[in-house]
Amino acid sequence: MLTVDYSRWGQDPEILRVLGVNAEHPRTRERFLALYEICEEKSASQVGWETGRNPQTVMEWVHRYNTAGPAILVYQHTGGRSPFLPRP
Repeated sequence: MLTVDYSRWGQDPEILRVLGVNAEHPRTRERFLALYEICEEKSASQVGWETGRNPQTVMEWVHRYNTAGPAILVYQHTGGRSPFLPRP
């Protein structure tokens, strides 16, 4: 069974929920709330189905968190077009 190793990072499920609710970016919120749901005894498949994500993606979030900590789940823009900035 897939588990979230939150104690390794000095956290608990409630901290994951708070991080998810208060995160600046929607993708970061989604990731932390998914981990919270798994801590509350849902499976990655259930969370994936409920959020419209592939269960493998949810499992990857858990594995990344367990190995690298909470900072790895924070969304970072890595490419694509720059945001539109109107001319002054």
